Amino acid sequence: MTDIAERKTSHLRLCAEQDVEHRGTTLLEEVRLLHDATPELSLDDIDLSAEILGRRLQAPLLVSGMSGGTPEAGELNRALATVAQKCGLGFGVGSQRAMLLRPETAQSYRVRDVAPDVLLLGNVGVVQAREAGVARVAELVTAIGADALCVHLNAAQELVQDEGDRDFRGALDAVGALVDGLSVPVIVKETGCGLGPRTLSRLRALGVPWVDVSGAGGTSWTAVESMRGTERQRALGSDLRDWGIPTAAAIVYARREGLGTIASGGIRSGLDAARALALGADAVSLALPLLRAYAGGGLDAALAEAGRLVEGLRAVVLLTGSRRPADLGSAPRVVGPVLRAWLE
Repeated sequence: MTDIAERKTSHLRLCAEQDVEHRGTTLLEEVRLLHDATPELSLDDIDLSAEILGRRLQAPLLVSGMSGGTPEAGELNRALATVAQKCGLGFGVGSQRAMLLRPETAQSYRVRDVAPDVLLLGNVGVVQAREAGVARVAELVTAIGADALCVHLNAAQELVQDEGDRDFRGALDAVGALVDGLSVPVIVKETGCGLGPRTLSRLRALGVPWVDVSGAGGTSWTAVESMRGTERQRALGSDLRDWGIPTAAAIVYARREGLGTIASGGIRSGLDAARALALGADAVSLALPLLRAYAGGGLDAALAEAGRLVEGLRAVVLLTGSRRPADLGSAPRVVGPVLRAWLE
C-alpha cells in the first residue's frame, strides 16, 4: 500500500473510532431561534427543497468528501453516495490526489452508477492543483462526472504531517486559474479551520462563486494527525488541535462577501443545520455522523442517520413559523455574546 493509501485508511479508522473533534465549539449554539407556538402550518406545508449549483435537492444538505484512492474508501464513497441519491442530498468525494499519482484508483471515486442524480462534487488540494495545472485538474472532474470542484485548503493539517506540504505560495493564482479555466463551478473549501474575512475577500476578487467554510468545532484534522506519525507530528498536532475560526462566524463572514455559502464543520443535527441556514448559509455539509453510522451499522444505519437529520431540520423550520429553509434567514433569533464578539 502506498503512503497516501495508508494515510487515508488511517484517517478513516481514526475518525470512525477515536475522539477527533475540536474541543472548542462551532458557536452555532449561540444562535437561539425563537419558538413559534402558533406556526399555523402543517408539517406537510414545509418544503425543504433547494436548488444548489444547478441541482434540485430534497433538502439543502450535502455529504462531505471524506476519502478515496483505496478499495475501502471506494466502498464508503459508493455507500454514502447511495444514501445521498435515496435522500435527495448532495455528495462530495474525498481528495482526488491519489488519482493524480495513480490513475488506476479512479474507480474508488466513481459513484454515478449508484447516484446518477446527485449534486456531485470533485475534490483536489490547492497545492496539488497548483502543481498539476488546469488541464489535469479538469480531467479529474470529467473522470467522475462531477458538477463542481472543491479546491481544499488545509495548511494547518499539512504543517502537522511529517510528509505534508510546506510551500503554499501561488495558491491564489492556482484558484484563479481554475475559476477561469474549468467548465464547472469552483468551491473553495477549508478543512476544519474556517475561512476569515481576509481570505474571503481575496477569493471574491478572484471570481470564486462558492465557498465551503468548514469551520472549527467539528472534526479537527490536526487532532487526527496527532494520533499518527512521529513524536514531532503528535506534539504539533496536539498544539493546533483547536486552531481555527468557529463555523458560525465563518458563515457570516462568507455571506458578508456575497459568496454562495456551504456551512460545514461540526454540523451534527437538524438543529445545527437550521442555525447555519439562519446565519445565511445556502446549504449545509457534514461527514462524521454519516461515517460513524455507516461504520457501526452499514447502509441502513447511514440512511437512518440521514433521515434523522432531515426530520430535525424539517421540525425546526416549522417550529420557527417558516415554510422553507431560506425563510430561516429572517426568523427571529437571539445571538449570544461570544459569537457577537467574533462578528464585531
